[in-house]
Amino acid sequence: MRVIIIEDEVTASDNLAYLLKKIDTSIEVVKVLDSVKSAIMYFSETVDVTLVFMDIHLADGISFEIFDKASIDAPIIFTTAYDQYAIKAFKVNSVDYLLKPIDQEELAAAITKFKNQTQTSNKVSNQINDVVQFLQNSSKSYKNMYLVHHKDELLPISTDDISYFFIDTGMVKAITTENKGYIIDKKLEDIEEELDPEKFFRANRQFIIQKKAIVKIKYYFNGKLIININPVSKERIVVSKAKATNFKNWLSV
Repeated sequence: MRVIIIEDEVTASDNLAYLLKKIDTSIEVVKVLDSVKSAIMYFSETVDVTLVFMDIHLADGISFEIFDKASIDAPIIFTTAYDQYAIKAFKVNSVDYLLKPIDQEELAAAITKFKNQTQTSNKVSNQINDVVQFLQNSSKSYKNMYLVHHKDELLPISTDDISYFFIDTGMVKAITTENKGYIIDKKLEDIEEELDPEKFFRANRQFIIQKKAIVKIKYYFNGKLIININPVSKERIVVSKAKATNFKNWLSV
């Protein structure tokens, strides 16, 4: 079985390759791709591959962008830390949808499912049932409140009242719609995973912004974007060219 892994984290791709070999020694990882761009280039040519393992969040965008510019005929097993893409995943020749960290037994079950799957009308029916079951069993709840220290008090701050989070001199701060700042004792990466991705977007390494706080978007050089937000940020919020398309798609939903 010839396998391709699309994953931007080396540790994750190495671990997946190790588990695959442990499950079935006949599995050969013929290529590891780490970005949307490299995957588009690779699949633009004729590819002899049995199965594709694909992370959804890549360094330069969402992996679904690959299907807009390249044709992937091989079945796909998605691997991701997010569960909100399940329905979309099953629209693009997906066999299964595994949440990180990858469990060996679940991975083995997905491979078995792939091997046993036949090209009949039952395939569509089974996939729809799988999606329904998946959503019923793994609906994710997002953070809707942060408890922050303020002087000698603890204040509950609703995420709906937070315009953006940003890193300021090594500390993460939340800025509310009333332009009040509170220190959040967490890493920005951890906060990103807790927030509803339909409402919040990781603009860059320094900022996570709320959709309803965005006032205006300006074009910047080299395909970048500058985001004007309310309350106004002291630091310029720049979205890179690699993230610009993903950002605009997120904002238009």
